[in-house]
Amino acid sequence: MKDNQNCVIGLDFGTDSVRALIIHAADGAELATDVVHYPRWKMGKYCDPASNRFRQHPLDYIEGMERAIKNALSRAPAGTAARVRGIGVDTTGSTPAPVDQNGTPLALLPEFAENPNAMFVLWKDHTAIREAEEINRLAKSWGGEDYTRFEGGVYSSEWFWSKILHVLREDESLRRAAFSWVEHCDWIPALLTGHTDPRTMTRSRCAAGHKAMWHASWDGLPGEAFLTRLDPLLAGLRERLYRHTRTGDQPAGTLAPEWAKRLGLNTQVVVAAGAFDAHFGAVGAEIEPHLLVKVMGTSTCDMITTKLTPQGEHLVKGICGQVDGSILPGQLGLEAGQSGFGDIYAWFKNVLMWPIENLLDSELILEIENSQLLIEQLDTLIIPALSQQAAALPIDESGLLALDWMNGRRTPDANQALKGVIAGISLGSDAPRLFRALVEATAFGAKATADRFISEGVPIHGIIAIGGIPKKSPFIMQVSADVLNMPIRVAACEQACALGSAMAAATAAGLHPDLPAAQKAMGQGFDTTYHPNPDNATKYQRLYERYRKLGRFVEREWTE
Repeated sequence: MKDNQNCVIGLDFGTDSVRALIIHAADGAELATDVVHYPRWKMGKYCDPASNRFRQHPLDYIEGMERAIKNALSRAPAGTAARVRGIGVDTTGSTPAPVDQNGTPLALLPEFAENPNAMFVLWKDHTAIREAEEINRLAKSWGGEDYTRFEGGVYSSEWFWSKILHVLREDESLRRAAFSWVEHCDWIPALLTGHTDPRTMTRSRCAAGHKAMWHASWDGLPGEAFLTRLDPLLAGLRERLYRHTRTGDQPAGTLAPEWAKRLGLNTQVVVAAGAFDAHFGAVGAEIEPHLLVKVMGTSTCDMITTKLTPQGEHLVKGICGQVDGSILPGQLGLEAGQSGFGDIYAWFKNVLMWPIENLLDSELILEIENSQLLIEQLDTLIIPALSQQAAALPIDESGLLALDWMNGRRTPDANQALKGVIAGISLGSDAPRLFRALVEATAFGAKATADRFISEGVPIHGIIAIGGIPKKSPFIMQVSADVLNMPIRVAACEQACALGSAMAAATAAGLHPDLPAAQKAMGQGFDTTYHPNPDNATKYQRLYERYRKLGRFVEREWTE
């Protein structure tokens, strides 16, 4: 590496871990990477899956980030640290936390160190279903501005205001201590730059627009009259939050002396404004107008951009919001997705693994040496084996049909109260057939979202897939291509979210004039394309109509 080659770091905070990716800003060449899993999260602390409560401690983020960056720098070529010019940050979201007047998350204070309500409320936390329903009802009935209209017309329990209101109602001690609230993607840049005052810290346009009902046309966040009518507990909070936002290509500041010392970097390193992982993942996947980028992991996020027109925004019903500049500045970013995708496969695997994990060491089973190793091997092999067997089954051979709502429905038309269904089970319904039905259900859910974009006047000219599933499961990807009846290109970069963050860092640091230029210079292209099988696509269209019919029935019966 030449002395004049500038480097940037992309930080990607996922559900289970944080990744640091160091790349060459001129051409996107990877220099080093490291992943650190969150130890408290791994132990299941502060979570209660039975009640859909999922919380994360800020120490997991702080400790994980420091270790990941240091480890990556130690693996990079000598002298890399001195050449780092920028850091970009993406996180899950909406993942907010309560903070004091200094912007310190309350979980970092001794009195709240073990209180789940003081933690970051993870994106998949659905404890605020009631609050989301109240927001939707009021927005349509109070006689003023419908603050959900740029959010697809439906507000979700996965988002900012629902979660805040739920926690405030539930915890009086926290209610007294919480001065303001921060999104995870806002807090990390604030921490790194030392600008943590919640009234002045840089706030993400992406997070604000998609999850907090921020819009320039009403001068920022929803008005005080709306919020206080929703619940007097929200009185005054708007003034302790923010009005202005920044897109991810803009700087949040430079590295604070404390963090420069801790990381072995210098104080001239520019820290970019944060964004959500899916949005920067779309940037890393080289999104262009009307290319749909599917981030396929535990859940999915579907990202698409369109050019802004003088006539203003064309509203799309039932998605997760549309925001000017949330993905690429100067373009309208639209987000949709599924609340459960890889999580559904993991659930099925866990069901099948239960007797192995719980009975192998019991008195009912003869002692087996290295039983833990056996459990680990089976855990690794079970999904590939199911995929192989399921792929050999003819379409609709089993008569099974499933709905992919095990974690509620994100889009189209958010409804987190919905539950999954497996219909048509018989005595011949074995594990591979059940697994195939679940895979087909997730593909049908993806098609429902794509169809909503198209029916609402947003054409899709191509599909790009990123995330762990596109790299690991040809079976799932082929079924998805057949159901969507469109080719799916898989991005070559295995860490597209971190790469997108690095592109934002390079732009914020002035190494590229804008994000499209950074994409062109640093993009890594595509390594696989899944083409739909015409015969399969025809068969799946018929099954998809049955999926929609079953969905309408279940939703009607479940909500009445």
